[in-house]
Amino acid sequence: QGKPYRFHDFKKEGVSLPLLQSWVGKVGWQVLLNTKGTTWRKLSERDRATAVDADTAMALMLAHPSLIKRPVVSHADMLTVGFMPEKWQNCE
Repeated sequence: QGKPYRFHDFKKEGVSLPLLQSWVGKVGWQVLLNTKGTTWRKLSERDRATAVDADTAMALMLAHPSLIKRPVVSHADMLTVGFMPEKWQNCE
């Protein structure tokens, strides 16, 4: 769209707890935790069963950043998770 952005690779750079907490506060841990991907399927049943609330889900996402659903786009007060080009078009 020709708009400036800063790319952050969760897999290589991870994500900080304060940033993850802010995202969970805005959209909820259920939206951020990717339970349909390969990383989730590769976790043990025991590990998957630990994701019962925001704290346990964040612990999993911090340990396995690939569990964070992508892309996460933050602009001003807007935060989207997943591919949503219709919402990004109006960003200035």
